[in-house]
Amino acid sequence: MRYLVRERLFSISDDFWVTDEHGNKVFLVDGKALRLRDTFELKDASGAILATIRKRFLSFTDTLDIEHDDEVVATVHKAVFSLLHHRAYVDIPGRGRLEAVGNIIDKDFEIRDDGQVIAQVSRSWFRIRDTYGVDIAPGENEALIICIAICLDRIHHAGERRD
Repeated sequence: MRYLVRERLFSISDDFWVTDEHGNKVFLVDGKALRLRDTFELKDASGAILATIRKRFLSFTDTLDIEHDDEVVATVHKAVFSLLHHRAYVDIPGRGRLEAVGNIIDKDFEIRDDGQVIAQVSRSWFRIRDTYGVDIAPGENEALIICIAICLDRIHHAGERRD
């Protein structure tokens, strides 16, 4: 399934809809203002919270946790060294490590599980400004993959602000 995600979450209070390829509103990304650290909630169309994304206070690289029912279900962090491509890792308890490889700046990368592509992210599929597509393989947790894509976008923009 392919989803359309808004890019560049400049303000923590930004709320926006993630739509499917037919324009149906599927997920709401709810930015939480007045928090000590970056916090977003991913909600379904009815408003039920599916996941919470929180930036870690202290970490060697930019790191965000994805939580469900107050437990960390994934940790997304930028690779310390990556010479040829942009690279980030996603650690999932009980599943292992996923890898995001490609050009994260241009929103053209793959999310891989043990070398197998489980999602592709690309800006080129849509001509709408400040958006990118997330194409998720069948059987994958769509909410989790959307959260990972949002975390990667957030990590990239945090790095831009520091530079």
